[in-house]
Amino acid sequence: MTGPDLPTDEDGLVRLQKLLASSGVASRRRCEELMLEGAVEVDGEVVTRLGTKVDPRTAVIRVEGRRLPPVSPHVYLVLNKPRGVVSTMSDPEGRRCLADLVADRPERLFHVGRLDTDTSGLLVLTNDGDFANRLAHPSFEVDKTYVAEVEGEVYPRTVKELLAGVTLEDGPVSVSKCKVISGGHRRNKPGRSIVELVIHEGRNRIVRRLLDHVGHPVTQLTRTAIGPVQLGSLRLGEIRDLTREELGTLLDTAQL
Repeated sequence: MTGPDLPTDEDGLVRLQKLLASSGVASRRRCEELMLEGAVEVDGEVVTRLGTKVDPRTAVIRVEGRRLPPVSPHVYLVLNKPRGVVSTMSDPEGRRCLADLVADRPERLFHVGRLDTDTSGLLVLTNDGDFANRLAHPSFEVDKTYVAEVEGEVYPRTVKELLAGVTLEDGPVSVSKCKVISGGHRRNKPGRSIVELVIHEGRNRIVRRLLDHVGHPVTQLTRTAIGPVQLGSLRLGEIRDLTREELGTLLDTAQL
């Protein structure tokens, strides 16, 4: 997401209502109304004076409390990684990797965190290295949502066990949400359940190890969300830009 290509004055500034309108917030007239209503903040201060100029690259702007990403040369993308693709931009063993899915992109992209080869789902890609490093750091505790098909029927007591926290060989794991979407035993066939859970962790194969620990080995796993970013209807192997709202929330989460 590079933001609008706006002409600026000799100091690199642009009128605030023009920036808001060009960013897709609303029409120019409505943006002026929002300013007069006190709904626009710049660097923590409410701005009501029409004609106020800001630096579109550095100003921290909020409209009705929601962060407006700055104008930037960076791109922020969502990828639905297929199963069997390695979460690296190159692979010495010649396996299919992320670079194969973004071969037509001119940018040098980084992936935010990773998914193991057998896991499909949401990855964020960007050419903003600082953003990638900050967002992947465990101290920011970004929610990650997974949907797992597991062996056996998952009973309420197991959900309670997961929500209470589980200690693995490399330390404790906190599960903030967990629910059984479907499950049960079928006649003459082993049981299968589908479980959705939300964790902050990014350790290697953490969801698989967590569910295996409570007696339900994973047969299929997909990450469906990172923070506010939802996989939605994005098809396997497809890419889209982060929305303005998604990026604004993630920039706040990463304290950028």
